[in-house]
Amino acid sequence: MTCPDMKNSRDKTSSELEIETAAQKLPRRIFSRERIRRETLISWAFVLPALLMYAMFVLLPLFLSIYYSFFRWNGVGPMTWVGLKNYLTILEFPNLLGSIINAFKLILYFSFVPVGLGLIVASVINRVAPGRFGAVARTVLFLPQIIPLVAAGIIWGWLLAFPGLINEILRGLGLEALTRAWLGDFTWALPSVGVIGIWVLLGFCTVLLLTGMSKIDPSLYESARIDGASWWAEFTNITVPLLKQEIGVCLTVTVINALAAFDIVWVSTAGGPGNSTSVPGIQIYILGFSQRSVGLASALAVMLMLLVLIVILPIQRLSRETR
Repeated sequence: MTCPDMKNSRDKTSSELEIETAAQKLPRRIFSRERIRRETLISWAFVLPALLMYAMFVLLPLFLSIYYSFFRWNGVGPMTWVGLKNYLTILEFPNLLGSIINAFKLILYFSFVPVGLGLIVASVINRVAPGRFGAVARTVLFLPQIIPLVAAGIIWGWLLAFPGLINEILRGLGLEALTRAWLGDFTWALPSVGVIGIWVLLGFCTVLLLTGMSKIDPSLYESARIDGASWWAEFTNITVPLLKQEIGVCLTVTVINALAAFDIVWVSTAGGPGNSTSVPGIQIYILGFSQRSVGLASALAVMLMLLVLIVILPIQRLSRETR
């Protein structure tokens, strides 16, 4: 039998051991909390400058634009509250509403055509010339992204002018009836600007899609070829479905470029002839800096931002779905 005194002494000893263990763990917990707090402060110290810059140059102008859109203001004198009148004015004036319609037309040239052509070109390069020739092709196609857009607009303005290279080539081919001042024609000015956008954005889409294709398991293509699948069957059943996220990124970037286009259009046509190539970016510039209608320009900028979100969010949602 165990003596009660011995049992109490054992219990007392185990309690003392638990107290000592807890006492040893306490400094470790305090040290761990201090370390986490210090690392958090260091992280915020690195992030805070970027957040301040973002707030100063993005969030603050955004909130000010929304605020100014409810006023009639020339940028200098007192502001007059008009509520939603600026937004109604945009919907009533054909020139302002037409600029939004033109921006949506540019989506066809700036987004759908570059992404579609980029898929085909990237698939051909990935299948036929994955080596050194493919690297050269990627470099050549990506060059327009390096050239400043203002310079690209000037160069294409020369090419598409009435005595320009494009018309000279048409004359040399015996197609003189097709020659025209492409950027000065009411019918062809907007498609001509769209061609410039295709040239600029095709390389970006091709390189991004080629990067995505390099991640696809080659055994999928080998299995399809063993089963006798054609190139088109591989393209539609393997390549396109597995590039959903990359296609989503391409569509997002190119749609934003189409809706927020300014520099290419301004340099090449300045919105003309008439308002056939006018886009919201040009109208915002004219309203804000030429006509001194800061409130109306802010309202158009807010509407443009909302349109971009309405178009982009569904694309982002679809592209984030699991493959």
